[in-house]
Amino acid sequence: MDLPELGAFLRSRRDRITPEQVGIVPGPRRRVPGLRRDEVAVLAGASVEYYIELEQGSKVQPSPQMLAALSRALRLTGDERNHLYRLAGRPVPARTGDTHVEPAMLALLDRLDDTPALIVSDLAESLVANDMARALLGERRGLTWPRTSQVYRWFVEDESRGIHPPEDHARLSESLVADLRLAAGRRAPDDARLRELVELCTAASDEFTRLWEERTVKLRRVDAKVFLHPSIGTLDLLCHNLHTDDGSQHLLWFTAREGTDSGERLALLRVVGAQSMTAGDAR
Repeated sequence: MDLPELGAFLRSRRDRITPEQVGIVPGPRRRVPGLRRDEVAVLAGASVEYYIELEQGSKVQPSPQMLAALSRALRLTGDERNHLYRLAGRPVPARTGDTHVEPAMLALLDRLDDTPALIVSDLAESLVANDMARALLGERRGLTWPRTSQVYRWFVEDESRGIHPPEDHARLSESLVADLRLAAGRRAPDDARLRELVELCTAASDEFTRLWEERTVKLRRVDAKVFLHPSIGTLDLLCHNLHTDDGSQHLLWFTAREGTDSGERLALLRVVGAQSMTAGDAR
């Protein structure tokens, strides 16, 4: 572990990222060309005080989850991400089950600021999301494995299903498990995270066990989903997916279905997302 060099590396990466690259509108009195410390902290889901201690090389030992969040916030390449893990004295994540998002995909996500959009792993983990996606789906930063996986939350935590109408639950269950079966085919047979996820869901849900044993595989490209939002009401949306070449991650974004009023509701959701982010910054 080299904490002083870790802090210096974080500062150097922060200085090279412009606010525009991460969707921040720079103010007229901005003194630095790169990101401020408080902006990196917000993007990574950390407190400002914690991030300052990291840059100062204090005796703070960031977790692998925090290192992954910092890698995304600072748009690190794969090599830079691995270097950050080594400086922190953490094992570099294996390629299988990698949750690092390449800057090119993050840049594409940044362009989708007028619709809910997020980047998801093949284990249904939300890796990074824009404001509107958090307003639609709820805040997922700060969750730890296995709760980071939507599959786990869907089959183990019944309250997570309340965002969709009951008549859609069976179809959504089938889609989730069919996606997970594809992930099982890509990953190594002894993949620890996949094995743990399947074991936990099997123990908690007869529905999951039945669907898993059916061995249905299906890659979702476009899907229809109805969301029950507590503030906006019902949104009838199309869910689009853009997959990486290896299928390990996909960019997911939502558009309103034709013939519905969901376009207007998405416009309201954008306001809700901006308000929630402002409230979060003030805390």
